[in-house]
Amino acid sequence: MADAQDEIQRVVREVLAPLVHADGGELYLVSVAETGISLHVTGRFSGCPGNTLARRRIFEPPLAAVAPGITVTLSSGPLIPFGAERVA
Repeated sequence: MADAQDEIQRVVREVLAPLVHADGGELYLVSVAETGISLHVTGRFSGCPGNTLARRRIFEPPLAAVAPGITVTLSSGPLIPFGAERVA
């Protein structure tokens, strides 16, 4: 179980965060489990109508590669969820 969560967090750090940062946003990890992950984006992503498409095309594929069937929840906006950690 810890190995799957480690792989999920690695993908968030090494793949997703650099993509979000390159597009002028910040990525926060709200929660992670073997079956689901909750992420929050700020900056240019705040309230962007394209976030649903980004979740499906950018966020889900690399996460599903390491955790098939994972559920990805993506929120956005200037208010960061309590307990969320910024992914550098």
